[in-house]
Amino acid sequence: MRIEKAKPSRRSEAGFSLVELMVVILIMSLLAAVIFVNVAPVGDSSRVAKARADIATLEGALEQYSLDMYGYPSEADGLEALSTPPAGANTANYRPGGYIRRIQLDPWGNSYQYVNPSERSNAAFDLYSFGADGQPGGEDMNADIGNWD
Repeated sequence: MRIEKAKPSRRSEAGFSLVELMVVILIMSLLAAVIFVNVAPVGDSSRVAKARADIATLEGALEQYSLDMYGYPSEADGLEALSTPPAGANTANYRPGGYIRRIQLDPWGNSYQYVNPSERSNAAFDLYSFGADGQPGGEDMNADIGNWD
């Protein structure tokens, strides 16, 4: 006598049901939301920290420029004077290769602002970023970030 195996039922071959898929998608969505809520603010604060570090680096380069050239670049010459000698400057005192390789944009993709003489800080110049909003002023993460902080 020969024993035949029972054929699997159609239900066990069907795979996941719609309800099971919906539950998995719901759980994954909840996990993604929790991760996003905890990670998103870190990006903003790291951009602010990067802007402050860039400003400190540019301040150091401006101080070196001032020591060599006996003054800070004019507002018209701007920060570009740190990488290429300004027109009419005494190039004998200008450091070969400049004071900084290249002027980078702030973390939000905008240019750093340079004002000489200073209007907001106790330094000889103001050096700042408009922050996340790209506009003067603002509050919190949108506030200007400068050498007066």
